This record gives sequence, structure tokens and C-alpha cells, in this order.
Amino acid sequence: MTQEDDVPYPLDAAAVRSWCGLALEALGRERERIDAINVYPVADGDTGTNLYLTLESAARAVEAAFDGHASAGTAPRLADAIGAMAHGALIGARGNSGTIVAQMLRGMTEVLAATDGSADALRQALRRAAASTYEAVAHPVEGTVLTVATAAADAAERAAGEDAGAAEVARAAHEGARAALQETPGQLAVLGRAGVVDAGGCGLVALLGALADVLSGEASAAPVAVRADAPLPEAAGCEAVGRVAAAGGGDPDGPAFEVIYLLEADDAAVRQLRARLDGLGDCLVVVGGDGLWNVHVHVDDAGAAVEAGIEAGRPYRIRITHFGGARAKEPEMTARAVVAVVPGAGLAGLCTQAGATAVAVRPGEPPASGELVQAIRQAHAREVMLLPNDADLRHTAAAAAEEARTEGVRVALIPTRSAVQGLAALAVHEPGRSFDEDVVAMTAAAGATRYAELALAERQSWTMAGVCQAGDVLGLIDGDVAVIGSDLTGTAMTVLDRMLSAGGEMVTLVLGAQAPDGLGERLEGYVRERHLAVDTVVYDGGQHAAPLLIGVE
Repeated sequence: MTQEDDVPYPLDAAAVRSWCGLALEALGRERERIDAINVYPVADGDTGTNLYLTLESAARAVEAAFDGHASAGTAPRLADAIGAMAHGALIGARGNSGTIVAQMLRGMTEVLAATDGSADALRQALRRAAASTYEAVAHPVEGTVLTVATAAADAAERAAGEDAGAAEVARAAHEGARAALQETPGQLAVLGRAGVVDAGGCGLVALLGALADVLSGEASAAPVAVRADAPLPEAAGCEAVGRVAAAGGGDPDGPAFEVIYLLEADDAAVRQLRARLDGLGDCLVVVGGDGLWNVHVHVDDAGAAVEAGIEAGRPYRIRITHFGGARAKEPEMTARAVVAVVPGAGLAGLCTQAGATAVAVRPGEPPASGELVQAIRQAHAREVMLLPNDADLRHTAAAAAEEARTEGVRVALIPTRSAVQGLAALAVHEPGRSFDEDVVAMTAAAGATRYAELALAERQSWTMAGVCQAGDVLGLIDGDVAVIGSDLTGTAMTVLDRMLSAGGEMVTLVLGAQAPDGLGERLEGYVRERHLAVDTVVYDGGQHAAPLLIGVE
């Protein structure tokens, strides 16, 4: 029997579960501190938060895997747990560093899923993790998390010998990463000017430290240092981020938007996508495989980045963040901002152009409160108007607003129940007036907008308008089925007549990808002929929006 057999903390499914929990605790403690030293590639002060949210998604996936096996009366294998961790990180990856860490976990999974978690397997997994990050990043830069990951793999390989178990390998990787982290200010000029180490590398050290602690059973190691020559500072907020960012600098003429989305596509389409996005912007990272990818890029034309994804496959969970001007500085806290949840890339782009932070969602996949809190943070505003645009998101949005308030942000939850109500509220938003007046105006605009949606019935069922059959077109007015029809155009006209019978001055039409060609023009002409003095505006909702949304003001 080898010493490895005697290790009381083997690298198995239970260890992966504990690793997720301990890593999440570590990143939770260090989140603000890592945020405060985030100067590369963009000084937007969110690396710690992004890494935390990425690991939170990974931890949820692992817990779900354990729950699934428990209900089946079986125990998860290492492959089940590490695979769930990697998948959870992939679908929940945030920011540049979170996306890279998700790829590292996928690289580890490629090795560990086919092994028994031996010391040698862990060495190989760490090497594969480091190599995979370089494959995912379009233009690798040394002095970043990539360098720290490579140093961890190098140190793990040096921890060889028959007596070295998985715990010793993990501890060696952690120490190697810590040492490499301290060298990053001398490798990347922006870090040297700010006098800080790489924020993403700092998060990776915390992650590897958690793994070493789990496998060895030891207490947490000393805090990760964030300056090259000083211990970790006290937790700092936006003021500290601003000081570090001002010292760090960067490219003031860099792209204005960060675009992130999940993409269902094959390998060939992704290769073409990489080439296209590389020409649109920088900080390109595409991670994943087996038909599911996480795409991250910084661009000036957010719409073009999303369109490229649509051409490659099916993008969803689209998040577009405006850097608020020069990338070299932490965006100054604005007086007021709007955060809007919207279905579809088209509406996300529309809201972004209007100055809002958009959270694009896919049908059946509502955002968690943590996603909304992060969007509120990314708005970098002292006051935020939150538009859930869905009656079912009321409680989630309320929880997010409450959490954001504990961080000092004044949040107003505007009770929008549809994207068209959100558009109406956004149209009257005026940052120059008082907060309370703005809340009243936006709430009134939303309340004065009746909303409707056209959907396709999936099965036979009873509705407020009678029995519908699978394939019927349903016209929902204010959330209830009011019309059952056989085609989109005729049903839409009936819905418009009913809504405008009570009066109206403006009709808003949002067309989804399923809408037939020319539908917008036909409905616009119909309103013009049948309802005098009523204006019509048509928007493209894009993929994942309903076939048709209607708003009447």
C-alpha cells in the first residue's frame, strides 16, 4: 500500500464538493479586495465579484449532481462531480477571469474524469488546465492568470516521487502559483505602475489554496498578498478601485462594451466566430466544447458581436456591459442608471443604446438574483432603476434590489411586467430630475402601457378564451389569453383591435425571430388604416424574444 492510499482526504467527488464550498468562501472573503486591484485588462473593479459568481454557479451545479445521485440511490463519481463543476462554471462564467477559470476547470475535467484522482492524474490535470487557457485566449499575455496557472502546473510536476500524494501535489501547485503571482508586476507594465499583482491570478491562488486545504485537511493558508511587497489590504470599495485604476492606466481608446453570451454551436462555426470577433475587438476568450461555449469579448459594436454569435449558432444569456468611457479608468459613479431584464439580443442592444445595462435572458431560464445584483454593480451608479419586465421576476428582482441597497446603492424597483412596459418606462427616464420624480414618471409610463404577447400553444389546454389546440396562436393581453387564432397576422390584428378599442396614442411592436417576414409592415399599415392618429413603432427583438410583443400607450 502506498502513502497515497493512506491519505485521509482523497481526490474524489466529496473532495470536489468541499473544494467548491471552500473556494466560494475564500473568494467571498477576498471579493472586494480582488476587485480593488483589478487594473487589467480593464480597470472596472469586478474581477473578484466575477470569480465569485463563476464559482457560485459551479458550486450549485455540484450540489445538483449530488442531489440527483441521492434521489437515484447512488453515489457520484469523481467524473460526475468535476464534470458538474466545470459545466456550472462554464454556464455561469463572468468576465475575462471567470471565463478563463471556467476553461481551466474544463481542462482539469478532461483528465480527471477518466482517472481515480491519483497524484499523477492531478499533475496532468493542472498541466492540461494551464494549456487549455492559452488555447482559449486569442492573444495570451504574460503576467496574468495564464502565467500563474502555468507556474502552478510546473510546481505540481516538480512535486514528484513515490511518496507524493494528491495533497502534496495540490500544495506544491498552490505555492508555485503564490510565488508566480508576486512576479506579475514585473511582467506586465500596467500592474507595475499600479503596484499590484494580477487580480485574476490572485483569485486563482485562492482557488488552488482551497483545493490544497481540502486534500490535506489543513486550515486555510495565509491570505493571498495583492501587492508585490505588502500583505492583503483591508477590504476596499470603489474609492480604492479608482486610486489603483488611476495609477495603473491602460488603453483609453479601447472598446466600449463587454459582451458575454453562451452559445450553442459546432466546432467549425466557433472557429469562424473566433476569427470574426478577433477582428471586432480585443480580450477575446472562447471556452467550452461539445456544442456549448462561453464567449467573452470587448468591442465597440456590441450588436455586431451578438450578430456574429447568431450566425454561428444560438446565443443566449447575453450580457452587454458599457465600460462608461475610457477603459483605463474605473468608470466614475454616475448619479443614476437603469438595469433592464429583456428577452432577446435585439432588445438588449436597444436598451444598451438607450444607456441601460441590459440582462438578456432566454425563455425558461430566468436570471438569479445574483445576476441582477451584479448588473446593478456594473451600472456603477449611486441610484438604479431596476426593470424586471416580467411579472414572474418580481420576487427575484426585489431580493436583488434589497441586497444592492445593503451595498449603499439606492434602488427603485419599477413594476414592469413586460418588455414593452420597460421600453415605455425607459423612454421617460430622466436622470436630471429628482429620484422620486423619476420613479413616479417611469412607473406611470409603465402602468399606462397595456401589453400583449403572441405565443404558440404547445399542447391542448383550457384558457380564458376557451380550449386551444397544439399549434394554435394565443393572444395574451395583460397576461391572460384573450384570443385564440390560427395564424400570427390575423391574431395580432384581433389583439390590436381589442387593445385600441379603449383608446391609445402609440403602438409598440417587438418582432421575434419566429415572426413571419413583413409582419411589422402589415401590422403598421393595419393600425394606420383602422385607427387614425395612432402612431406605430417597430423593433427587432431578435432570437429568444416572443414571436410578437405589443404595447399600447
